Amino acid sequence: MGKKGPAGFLRFNRGVIAAAAAAVLFFGAVMAGFASSREPGTPEDPLVTRSYVDAQLKQYADRYLQWKVVELSPGQQLIGAAGAELIVRTGQAAAVDPVGNGIPDVTAGTNIAPGRNVPLNHHLIIPRTDGRGISAGTKSVVMYRGEVTVR
Repeated sequence: MGKKGPAGFLRFNRGVIAAAAAAVLFFGAVMAGFASSREPGTPEDPLVTRSYVDAQLKQYADRYLQWKVVELSPGQQLIGAAGAELIVRTGQAAAVDPVGNGIPDVTAGTNIAPGRNVPLNHHLIIPRTDGRGISAGTKSVVMYRGEVTVR
């Protein structure tokens, strides 16, 4: 049996402290190994500059968040990709839908059937990239946001 009293207590505490310190060092080494497995500047952990991030955000905002305006001549079509938004401001345009499901008119809460006229100033959303859009019957001005093709 060991000694009782302060000396025995100190020997016991030193053992616990040494074991705890060893556990902390081991855990720290393991975590450092995981952290250093991704080397900065590699494809897994790329380094980028603020100007690069700003340019990417601006490109995204210009393409998807900012409204643009296009003028369509009679017979021209504006076909949208999934998520494109359209608002016919002037002229006459009809819905183009090779699928036949219609184009959602979120202003009226309805679908515009293929060949039907699009009401002015109504917000349309193209649900899928499947050829849906509008065809201008007269000279038309259209606001759009997202990916579109004019043909």
